[in-house]
Amino acid sequence: MPSDGAGPLPDALAVGREKAATAMADAATAWLSSLSDDQLPLAAYDSPLHPEAEAERLRWFYTPTEHGGLAIRDQSARQQSLAMQLVATGLSIAGYATVTTVMGLENVLDQLEGWRVHWGRQRGRDPGLYWLRIFGRPDDRIWAWRFGGHHISLNNLVVAGRLVSTTPCFIGADPATTELIGGILRPLQGPEDTARQLAHALDADQFRQALLHPSAVSDIVSGNRPHVEHGDTMMHMQDLWRGQFEDPDLDRLVNDIDRRAEAGSGYTENDHARVAITVPPQGISGRDLNQEQRRLLRRLVAVHTGRAPAFLADAYDSHYASDTVLDTVHFGWAGSTDAGEPHYYRVQDPRILIEYDNTQRYANHAHSVWRDLTSDFGLDVLAEHRAHIAHG
Repeated sequence: MPSDGAGPLPDALAVGREKAATAMADAATAWLSSLSDDQLPLAAYDSPLHPEAEAERLRWFYTPTEHGGLAIRDQSARQQSLAMQLVATGLSIAGYATVTTVMGLENVLDQLEGWRVHWGRQRGRDPGLYWLRIFGRPDDRIWAWRFGGHHISLNNLVVAGRLVSTTPCFIGADPATTELIGGILRPLQGPEDTARQLAHALDADQFRQALLHPSAVSDIVSGNRPHVEHGDTMMHMQDLWRGQFEDPDLDRLVNDIDRRAEAGSGYTENDHARVAITVPPQGISGRDLNQEQRRLLRRLVAVHTGRAPAFLADAYDSHYASDTVLDTVHFGWAGSTDAGEPHYYRVQDPRILIEYDNTQRYANHAHSVWRDLTSDFGLDVLAEHRAHIAHG
C-alpha cells in the first residue's frame, strides 16, 4: 500500500529502538538457553533472510489455531516466566497487562461456552496455548520473534541492534465485558469508549462523512493478511486458520460461525465492497474536525499505539501532535453508536491502519488491530537490506 506522506517518526526514536532491541535480545537468549533439545526445534526457527522462514513469519493468526512455536503449556514454570519476560519487552506496562488478561479470558470463555468447544484438541479454550517463536538468533544482525494465540498476535523485527517493527499487533477480547464481584472487566474499554465518544461528538453532517455503512461488518477487514492493499475486503472465517480442518464437524462449525456472523450483519458482496480498505481512506478527515474532536482523534490513536513500549508510543504521540499529520487521519464508523450494539471503526492515514469491531456474540466479542503500513513486519527494512546485499 502506498505510504507517500507518512513522514518520519521523531529522531529520538533511535535510542529507544536500541534499548528495546537489547532488552529483547537478552530476554530471548535467556529463554532459548533454558530450553531442552526437544523444545528448541519448535522455539527456534531459521533467519528471516531464509525464504521459508520468512514465509512462516508472515503467517499470523488471531483465531484459536496453531500459531507456530513452543506453547506456554509445554514449558516448565521457569521457562514460562522467561517467555513472558520476552513478551513484556515488546509491550508497554498497560499493553502487557491487557495481553495477559486476554490470555486469562480463555478460562472465562470456556465456561461461557459450557466447556464444549474443543477445536480438535483436549481443551479448546486453553490459556496455555500461546506460542512463542524466534526467527534467527538474538545475536544475528537480523532476527525476529512472534508471540500469539487466540486473540493475541505480536510481531517484532530487530535489525542491526534496533527494533524496527512491532506490527501487526492484534489484541481481542471474548467476552469483551465480564462481570466481576462488584464491577466489570473490559480489557478493550479504552479503544471502544474513546471511539464512541468521537462518534457522538460529530454533528449530523460530520457523521454522514464518517459513516462507512449503517450496519457493522462482522470482523476487521484486513484480517490476517501479511500485506494490506487498496480494495481489500473482509476475510471470512474459513480463511483465518492454519489450513482446513480434517474433522467435518469442526469444518461445519467454522462455516456456521461465518454464516451466523454474515446473517447478523446482513452484508452482501456489495456491502463488503462498500467498507473495503481504500487509498485514499474513507471516513472523515482530521482537517474536518473541531479542536475537541481532534483531541479525541489523537486520543483514539494513542490508546492503540499505547500498547507498544513507552519510547515507541511516545514517538507516535509526538508524530500525531502535529496538526499537519492529524489532518490526514481519517475516522470511519459502521453500525450503531449505542453502547452494547454491534459496531466497527477504522482509523487510517498513510502510516497507520487501526481497526476495531465488536459485533459477534451479541456485541460482546471484540477485535482490534494496529498496523503500521510503512513498516509492517519490517518488510521495508528487509527489502533495503536485500538490495544492499545484491548490489554490494
